[in-house]
Amino acid sequence: MTESNLTAPQRPGKDLGDQLVITLSCEDRPGIVRAVVDYIYRQGCDIVESNQFGEPTSGLFFMRVQMRTSETTPDPAAFEEGFAPIAAEFAMSYRIADLGRPPRLLLMVSKFDHCLQDLLYRWSSGLLPVDIPVIVSNHPDLEPLAARYGIDFVHLPVTSDTKPEAEAALLRIVEDRGVDLVVLARYMQILSADLCKQLDGRAINIHHSFLPSFKGANPYRQAHERGVKLVGATAHYVTSDLDEGPIIEQNVARVDHQATVQDLVALGRDTEAHTLARAVLWHVQHRVLLNGSRTVVFR
Repeated sequence: MTESNLTAPQRPGKDLGDQLVITLSCEDRPGIVRAVVDYIYRQGCDIVESNQFGEPTSGLFFMRVQMRTSETTPDPAAFEEGFAPIAAEFAMSYRIADLGRPPRLLLMVSKFDHCLQDLLYRWSSGLLPVDIPVIVSNHPDLEPLAARYGIDFVHLPVTSDTKPEAEAALLRIVEDRGVDLVVLARYMQILSADLCKQLDGRAINIHHSFLPSFKGANPYRQAHERGVKLVGATAHYVTSDLDEGPIIEQNVARVDHQATVQDLVALGRDTEAHTLARAVLWHVQHRVLLNGSRTVVFR
């Protein structure tokens, strides 16, 4: 099957308190859509958006259905229980989410604030439908920004000697605060393989697109010296393979010979902020489905 989008997507800011979304993947075979749609109809729901994609190389089928419930629709737990036999019949990996429950985000940051500022603005203005209970940083510099938005700030210093204790403390915060997604909003520390595993599919990172060509310190100066003509950013899920997790979103902006190092830095930060915001939004709207080392993104 090819990708399709049957209705216009719901945008942030709309009342989603009476809506559920099913995301699923399984081996592609006839009857999947019929079975899913028939179940939704029998539960008294109205489909407001449906997307599907058949991957020709792997033979896998991916689907996202967003629906509006009615007075006759069972509660989300009962709805999921009733869907289980269908999922078993087609050997589906699936998730049913209540869009009336905003996902809870933990934002991680070091000293650069452009991605954090952008996410907080979108959240406070209603463009990002989430709860943000806490910001964690390995530096204290951005605590005043967290205070300005009324968000708890946790300073977790990290050294080579204290890294295991710091990561254990981070996981306790994730559990205690009921965090659904960890967002590395320019957090300048490498996460251990064990932490990456525990946050698998629940952590998003952002980095400039010069990798792997320009590594280490001053990548924008290195790029300027090579006369690059594109500045960009990549948002991806965190894995133990540094900066090589499944890509959710990428963006680029063109520059020319007149651009200074400072111009590249400014444009790069702007691109990083916008790219990360889109990736986070699509994740919390359950539009991103993992496909091995790749993603299917129903925008």
